[in-house]
Amino acid sequence: MHLIQRGNNRQACFFADEDYLFYLEWLKDCAGKAGCEIHAYVLMTNHVHLMLSSQTAGGAGTMMKALGQRYVQYVNRTYRRSGTLWEGRFRSCLLQEENYLLACQRYIELNPVRAGMVVHPGEYRWSSYGANAQGEGNSLVSPHERYLALGAEAESRRSAYRELFRHELAPGVVDEIRGATNGNYVLGESRFAEQIALVLGRRAQPGKPGRPRKEMVPESEELF
Repeated sequence: MHLIQRGNNRQACFFADEDYLFYLEWLKDCAGKAGCEIHAYVLMTNHVHLMLSSQTAGGAGTMMKALGQRYVQYVNRTYRRSGTLWEGRFRSCLLQEENYLLACQRYIELNPVRAGMVVHPGEYRWSSYGANAQGEGNSLVSPHERYLALGAEAESRRSAYRELFRHELAPGVVDEIRGATNGNYVLGESRFAEQIALVLGRRAQPGKPGRPRKEMVPESEELF
């Protein structure tokens, strides 16, 4: 699953290095308790991207609820504020592993580059790129099977992964990832989406233009 959560009204949700560190510490704790594994992440100033696998259908929701409450309490107490920090529910999409998982992982770790914050993803401290591409120790990151298949040895995997970043993601791929995540749809080929739709009993891809919005956009990330 690719998941994004934004600050309320696109406002900042991280204000100092300590905030990022506490969030990552609590993310690890909440993920473990909810049966989730984090494969990739990036913490931007006003939003968060996560790629994860969950052992249960509601694992991601359980993790994000516990993490959100804990972090909001910390921010409100530390900065003497009150009220909500996040912009409602998180948005997410179920990923087809073949052809899409590593592309989405690159999309996540390239966020600081697209935002003009750094020239290279390795320059940004608050992402999983250092662990996945440079071998930096990070107990939060659990490599996905698709990542492990890049090479028989750790260094060969990292080298193959770095090679993927020599080429920019095609604009169409970026738009596809954004559309699927913001709409709570499936990110994958049509056949895969059709299979998921049969399981869910509802549409897993955007409908044709002109259809009612209520039918086009699932209301809850917990569908996945």
